Amino acid sequence: MTNSYLPSVIKQFTYYKSLGDKTFEQLNNEQIHWQYNIESNSIAIIVKHLVGNMLSRWTNFLTEDGEKTWRKRDEEFEDTYTSKEQLLKAWEQGWDCLFNAIKPLKEEQLEQIIYIRNQGHTVTEAINRQLAHYAYHVGQIAFLGKMMTNINWKSLSIPKGKSTSYNQEKFAKDKDRRHFTEDL
Repeated sequence: MTNSYLPSVIKQFTYYKSLGDKTFEQLNNEQIHWQYNIESNSIAIIVKHLVGNMLSRWTNFLTEDGEKTWRKRDEEFEDTYTSKEQLLKAWEQGWDCLFNAIKPLKEEQLEQIIYIRNQGHTVTEAINRQLAHYAYHVGQIAFLGKMMTNINWKSLSIPKGKSTSYNQEKFAKDKDRRHFTEDL
């Protein structure tokens, strides 16, 4: 795993951020705030929760507990963004916090113990925990976006009916070690 883990997870986080970015490009302000019912979350609420989590988890994450005393998690589930622009600014702030925390890491720090709600994690475990959490919510964002745009949805992966041509293009290239996101 030496020297491959950190670049790989940074690419994975970047990939999931890009899925959110590409979804937001396809939506208007009304769609970002749409809720299926009172118990479901709008895209705006999901983003607010992700941002709150990112700021709490990644601010001083090597020296402070990942659940900050200033975090108001329950308030993350109240839609208070007034515009798509405000949502996008917060989205960028959350991702900037994450990338500013993990990009400078050194391989030897991956086994360091950090805490989230007083539960010890290695840095690797904490990164994996958050990668899975963010992928889960970005998937929700993309699913809601696809539902709302219907036939106007621009696929974020291999479009339906295009797998054969996609695979032909991939297999036409020589075998090489590269991250799947490099071709996106």
